[in-house]
Amino acid sequence: MQKAATIQDVARAAQVSTATVSRALSNPGLVSARARAAVEEAIRATGYRVNQAARNLRMQRAGAVLVLVPNLGNPFFSRILAGLSAGFAGSDYVVLITDTADRPEDETVIAGQFRDGRIDGVVTLDGTIPAAALDACAAAGMDGRILFACEWVDGSTLPSIRSDNPKGARLAVRHLHDLGHRRIAHVTGPEGNVLTAARREGMLAERERLDLPARPEWIIRGDFSLASGHEAAARIAGMMERPTAVFCASDMVAFGLISGLTERGIDVPGDISVIGFDDIDMSEYYVPALTTIRQDRREIGLRAARRMLGLLEHPGEIGDDPGVDMIDVELVARASTAPPKG
Repeated sequence: MQKAATIQDVARAAQVSTATVSRALSNPGLVSARARAAVEEAIRATGYRVNQAARNLRMQRAGAVLVLVPNLGNPFFSRILAGLSAGFAGSDYVVLITDTADRPEDETVIAGQFRDGRIDGVVTLDGTIPAAALDACAAAGMDGRILFACEWVDGSTLPSIRSDNPKGARLAVRHLHDLGHRRIAHVTGPEGNVLTAARREGMLAERERLDLPARPEWIIRGDFSLASGHEAAARIAGMMERPTAVFCASDMVAFGLISGLTERGIDVPGDISVIGFDDIDMSEYYVPALTTIRQDRREIGLRAARRMLGLLEHPGEIGDDPGVDMIDVELVARASTAPPKG
């Protein structure tokens, strides 16, 4: 069995000191370009592998970032996680994922993982994380090591990477209006969720701007699930004055709604047009193909990873205004929307 190459082997091959090799690996900016190139070539030639565990110990870090996901079963999060993975690729950090759907984080759990040296930072896609948990993290010294991606907590001073949700809702209502719809309903997300509020806010603002009629029963509570869309279909089918179009707060709600309407003999888009929000992969292949608001979910993950790497490499540089990194959205028109009958 061939003996593993050591840092001394690399130093001999590069004709530099072991200290120079160490600096080239840990702080390449302190080494000349010629020496750095020699070390890189020697590493390739010898097959030397950095002992990452020992390196993390020396630098007093865990080499891991925790990602909190509200529901791993929801396909919406897949591309965000892919973007996070791509963003951390090639760095000294691995990504650890935990599902908070059925196990809400106790306010001391995350802070405890940081104190125990198991994580260096947290990216949370869950906007329902308790304020007490954030306070516990701050008390543990995690200031500048937490950020929000996709969802967020209102009033928090933590950095946030998110889509322009109000704009997406305005685009959805405007699209339906441009097709000729005036009776437009909305199936919301879960009450208390920041995305629910942002999308409802955009919908209401655009409806008012366009002077569209409003009926209380045309705003139906959902929860981003197929089941809530299916239940909304039953309510719409029983209305004396049905809407001619429905804006759903997520694609999953839209799929459930279309299924429920179809079961009741209500054609989409012949009788009622339906538009979603997210543009998950299934949207293009659903029948009918779903008109929706596209979020660049991979870009959310990429930017979150890059921002977290910056926070970890330059701690304490958030400042008084961490800022919101807002990512644009776009309308994708497909077969589930059409002009109203007549």
